[in-house]
Amino acid sequence: MASMLMNPIRSCSVSSSWAVRFDALAVSLIFNYFLSVQTKSKKTLARPGVKNIVLVEGVRTPFLLSGTTYADLMPHDLARAALQGLLKRTGIPKDAVDYIIYGTVIQEVKTSNVAREAALGAGFSDKIPAHTVTMACISSNQAMTSSVGLIAAGQCDAVVAGGVEFMSDVPIRHSRKMRKTMLSLNKAKTLGQRLSLIGSIRLAHLSPELPAVAEFSTAETMGHSADRLAAAFGVSRVEQDEFALRSHTLAKKAQDEGLLQDVISFKVPGRDIVSKDNGIRPSSMDQMAKLKPAFVKPHGTVTAANSSFLTDGASAVLVMSEEKALAMGYKPKAYLRDFVYVSQDPKDQLLLGPTYATPKVLERAGLSMSDIDVFEFHEAFAGQIMANLKAMDSDWFAQTYMGRKSKVGTPAMEKFNLWGGSLSLGHPFGATGCRLATTVANRLKKEGGQYGLIAACAAGGQGHAMVIEAYPQ
Repeated sequence: MASMLMNPIRSCSVSSSWAVRFDALAVSLIFNYFLSVQTKSKKTLARPGVKNIVLVEGVRTPFLLSGTTYADLMPHDLARAALQGLLKRTGIPKDAVDYIIYGTVIQEVKTSNVAREAALGAGFSDKIPAHTVTMACISSNQAMTSSVGLIAAGQCDAVVAGGVEFMSDVPIRHSRKMRKTMLSLNKAKTLGQRLSLIGSIRLAHLSPELPAVAEFSTAETMGHSADRLAAAFGVSRVEQDEFALRSHTLAKKAQDEGLLQDVISFKVPGRDIVSKDNGIRPSSMDQMAKLKPAFVKPHGTVTAANSSFLTDGASAVLVMSEEKALAMGYKPKAYLRDFVYVSQDPKDQLLLGPTYATPKVLERAGLSMSDIDVFEFHEAFAGQIMANLKAMDSDWFAQTYMGRKSKVGTPAMEKFNLWGGSLSLGHPFGATGCRLATTVANRLKKEGGQYGLIAACAAGGQGHAMVIEAYPQ
């Protein structure tokens, strides 16, 4: 196992002339022709009568450990930086975007619609609508696919999607009894009423409610669930540490070789310019083995070293109809093709989203695992990844739990998360989905592949997968 792992807008109603539309369509047809010629063994996923939707560009701020350089900012500051980075890299006019959608999980109450606040701060026209979505760790996946839906429906031609998470300053609430007392104090009309309410406060009322990465329906933390899942699939501590070490080693290699081109430099107010992720820390198996279990004590296998860490960061992608992108002179990175969302038991199958989503999206696209050239799976925990790989390689699991005749199979590790993953790069909950999509697009271009697949689990027992097709070079 060790040797295997270590191997490697304008408004939505566009007023373009018919000549420009015809030219863009002609170019699109020519590109599709060349794509079919240069990949004789693989068909393009373009379908007659279905609009081609492309990922033009994707960027992200450096992903940093929470409590470090970004500590004094607010979520919209990071989202704004990502949007400004996207504007700078693409050069798209600020009024040429039709809509903006952002994903986030733990919301800052002052900027609950962080998409709108970040868009205004980044200088986009105040005439561009913006909304924020939340779907746990696949929030920016939802932002992207919502963008696809708007374009496919003919409502828009250019949409910016993204995500942001800021774990350095999460909302900490007073206890419910204290909140009720404070609200009542605000309504009290006499001094006597106020004194009576103040006198009712007890020491226990002052205990704050701290946020936890736990399921509301089961009250179980995600780390505890990951530990149980690893145990259920017989994933050892060594296997988890090996995979985590692989992630950090590959991320460090990608960073040193300048492959993480989606990362933009960001001047943090009052601090230095940040240009690199700071959670990439290759260690050794001996050092990792010294850590104690983080959730199931004393015999658990999930530790701080084989788990993703609390991260601050933001991402953004420009999604357009192919016709519009070509008319504006862009060379897209990739086509956004079929996608699915899945949901299952949040208690015992909380983190198995990739296992359920992968065969479904492959069937929709008419592909098999062997057709995929690039895999990018979200790494919440090393144990979660290894459990999914074992579930995907099990006929018994497919037949017993998924109602399928046979297993979908596992990704070839020489195609899997080759530039690191959430364990090493970081995991800002609301931003990871766009990172996955942009990484697939960049890897397809770098490696000469045609099809990529992203997959991710999410709180609530949900999951997502999408097929991405390389744009012809």
